[in-house]
Amino acid sequence: MSLYAAYAGNLDARLMTRRAPHSPLRGTGWLNGWRLTFGGEQMGWEGALATIVEAPRSQVFVALYDIAPMDEDSMDRWEGVGLDIYRRMRVRVHTLDGEEPAWVYVLNGYEGGLPSARYLGELADAAESAGAPHDYVMELRKRPC
Repeated sequence: MSLYAAYAGNLDARLMTRRAPHSPLRGTGWLNGWRLTFGGEQMGWEGALATIVEAPRSQVFVALYDIAPMDEDSMDRWEGVGLDIYRRMRVRVHTLDGEEPAWVYVLNGYEGGLPSARYLGELADAAESAGAPHDYVMELRKRPC
């Protein structure tokens, strides 16, 4: 098993049971020194896509999943790794039990652009379902789109 830190739509455990059915939710945590942003508006979809960038004094809420080997390829396909949309990157997640090494998907594109209202709403709903603090969820809901 490898540990995956989800920060966008994959925060929703119900959604992840369809995308990675053999990969249970382990818990939640924070990426300290990172911030959630958007980019890749030119890549199609309805607007910019979620990604993270390093940013001192910032945090991103994440859900941690134990990804089974049989689910890794389907996750990479879903996130567009083969299409060069996202790539994997290693990070350290802060949990109540200490620091955990994990991987995340980061966008292969420049920061900038606005997400669609629908996409931003899905991210906020996913964060809320994962137990993100109310102020974090409200900050997502208030972002420009």
